[in-house]
Amino acid sequence: MSHENIDYRNHPEDELLIEEHPETSEQSGRTIIIKTLISLSIGLGIYLLPTPANLPVDGHKFLALLLTVVLLWVTEAIPIGVSALCAAAGLILFGIQKPTDAWAPFASPAVMFVLMIVMFGVVLNEVGLANRIMYYIFKMAGTGVKKLSFVLAVGCTMLATVFHDATVTVIMIFALVPVFMAMGITPQKSNNLSKFFIILIPLASSAGGFGTLLGGGRNPLALEILQNFTRDAGHEATIGFLEYIVIQFPICILTAVTTWGVLWMIFRPKEKELPAEVRIEKMPSMRGKELGVTIIFGVTFLLWTFSDLTGLHYSVPAALALAGFCGPKFISFKTICDKFPWESWIVFGAGVSLGGAMLTSGAGKYLAEVCLPLLEGQPSFAVFYGIGFFGSFLSSLMSNSAAVALTLPITLPMAEMMNLSPKAVAMLSPMTTSFIMLVIGCPPTIIAYSTGYFSQAEFIKVAVPWCLTLLLVATISVLVYWPLIGFY
Repeated sequence: MSHENIDYRNHPEDELLIEEHPETSEQSGRTIIIKTLISLSIGLGIYLLPTPANLPVDGHKFLALLLTVVLLWVTEAIPIGVSALCAAAGLILFGIQKPTDAWAPFASPAVMFVLMIVMFGVVLNEVGLANRIMYYIFKMAGTGVKKLSFVLAVGCTMLATVFHDATVTVIMIFALVPVFMAMGITPQKSNNLSKFFIILIPLASSAGGFGTLLGGGRNPLALEILQNFTRDAGHEATIGFLEYIVIQFPICILTAVTTWGVLWMIFRPKEKELPAEVRIEKMPSMRGKELGVTIIFGVTFLLWTFSDLTGLHYSVPAALALAGFCGPKFISFKTICDKFPWESWIVFGAGVSLGGAMLTSGAGKYLAEVCLPLLEGQPSFAVFYGIGFFGSFLSSLMSNSAAVALTLPITLPMAEMMNLSPKAVAMLSPMTTSFIMLVIGCPPTIIAYSTGYFSQAEFIKVAVPWCLTLLLVATISVLVYWPLIGFY
């Protein structure tokens, strides 16, 4: 079948790739009121509890607000974008943060990077690169659902060890969504097949971000905190670029396969093969807009890869790339804005705002000081698993870099007190903060959620067992693989 015979973008359903979430619109007024009242009541109940001695008043108020907002998000009682804006407003209303501090994170480097990287996805689809990407994926993996999903899972994880996990996610998601549109599977008609693939891609990408120092900011941050801690203790520990790869990268193979296995068990599709019609048998030579966008993408990836040498912040190449797309009229900026999932991006901004408030209010430090000492005296397996779980929990509510910055200053001294290797604890941190349980936990899951193919409740259904299982993989790796290579 020629490329001209199947153009995913010619389907009327695809006039707008990002659809409203049907779960929210189908709820009755009574259901919405009940869910909202329950969320508010639980938050109020937390607020009315006596404030613990080592928890600041602002931290107490923050935890009450946080629980309310998370419940509103999970139940989707009101539009998530509205509840996200109310989260930031609540920080101001209850005196937890000043207006500037509450709203500034919505324009933080991480949030603006997500904005631009999702815009890249819109560009991919509009100029036809999505078709070409799926052509090569089908050529390599075929249309068998089992093999195709396995190749995607391993491929996303491996790519995310070098490129930003959000970049990998946006490429794969925007390449795959038109295929579902061509099959008549829209967000309103989402089934196990679409949910399986759309959730698999971001989780597999996130599961690889710790594989090399290029995979994410949490990786060099963990090494920096370790180096500072050991220097102060009189035995400075350093881990080089290649040594880091030997320690972490092989574990990514395990996390990739495990991610696929967990998703396959929970959302196993009934379909064995994708329809033959979705496979493009022949692609024309790349030219025009498609070629121009591809060149700009390539240059942008190179700038990201060598950012340590250039000194450019990762948002700068992204902004320049958008100028390159729109300047020569490869695509209009109005088209990008019209098809951009603004609601989900606002939710990510609110997540970053709440994560910052968790740090400044003292709530995060309180949780760490209360929960982590419970691990003292436990077997090594329980200690590493517990430390990993706490990192994953915090990473589900704030950026993974912030979770690393919050936990390591507490867990490293604790490791020495318990005769555990500080190096092992430090290297475990960027790994386990890659595993999240809520949609707001990382950019890849926000990007996937913006397609409208799954609800937050459906995501939690798979993300929690996925997270717990990958924590098990991480813990076993610490106790088995690392001693085998002489690292512990």
